[in-house]
Amino acid sequence: MSQTVSLDHFPMLAASGSIEAFISAANRVPMLSEAEEQSLARRFRDQEDLDAARQLVTSHLRLVISIARGYLGYGLPHADLIQEGNIGLMKAVKRFDPDRGVRLVSFAMHWIKAEIHEYILKNWRLVKIATTKAQRKLFFNLRSIKASLAQDANSPQGFNTLGANEVTAVAKQLGVKPEEVIEMETRLTGADVSLEPTSDDDEDSYAPIAYLAADRSSEPAAMLERKEYDRLQDEGLGSALASLDERSRTIVQRRWLVADGEEAATLHELAAEYGVSAERIRQIEVKALQKMKGKLAA
Repeated sequence: MSQTVSLDHFPMLAASGSIEAFISAANRVPMLSEAEEQSLARRFRDQEDLDAARQLVTSHLRLVISIARGYLGYGLPHADLIQEGNIGLMKAVKRFDPDRGVRLVSFAMHWIKAEIHEYILKNWRLVKIATTKAQRKLFFNLRSIKASLAQDANSPQGFNTLGANEVTAVAKQLGVKPEEVIEMETRLTGADVSLEPTSDDDEDSYAPIAYLAADRSSEPAAMLERKEYDRLQDEGLGSALASLDERSRTIVQRRWLVADGEEAATLHELAAEYGVSAERIRQIEVKALQKMKGKLAA
């Protein structure tokens, strides 16, 4: 049975009904030139023209479809991945500034992937350990790296348990500890989603192993995307931090912005330094984060 996808926000495609028809219809929407994109973005920003926003969204649906396809290996419906990606695309259109000199396709990639990542993490029961930036990076790259290692070794079994040398190589590549690689591999291989087809699969079904995404981290497009994402993150975070007073900024930095491998300061450690209670430090922290959140959302 074909998957269905909600098209409430895209009336021009609403008649398609199924995921296959939706993809076909989305791919037929003409791509925008840079001048057209700039004009529509300014109409939406300056005049709140919803029709302009709708055109920006529909012209980039093929980008959502392409990105969502890369996450099929996590055993979640393609339609759901696209739906979450569409939410990210709409958030990107809402925040897009045509005067920044960046095309919407580059800006939107981060928002689309962020929504899909959150959806995957929420729906994977055994991946609730992926709570830090390093663990998320490990989670979203370990599968493709293992596939590459198995292919390089001409392994007939595909996803063998990593050996000691392979664990070290993966840890070095992703900037994590070898024991974190071992723990994540153990949890992933014990997940509920079967990598291989089950005996009752029909001829139209595919196991996740058949379409796991390859590692794209070295591709030029992916490298440019990461560079642009890092720039936008640094600018937004820097502006938000600059809005805080010195004490609040220091507390946030030492609690939340420590480098990988370093330990965040505890409430009690900061309380001792500033000569106040741990509860007072917590209150300052909460107020500062709320202020930063408002700045980043503006």
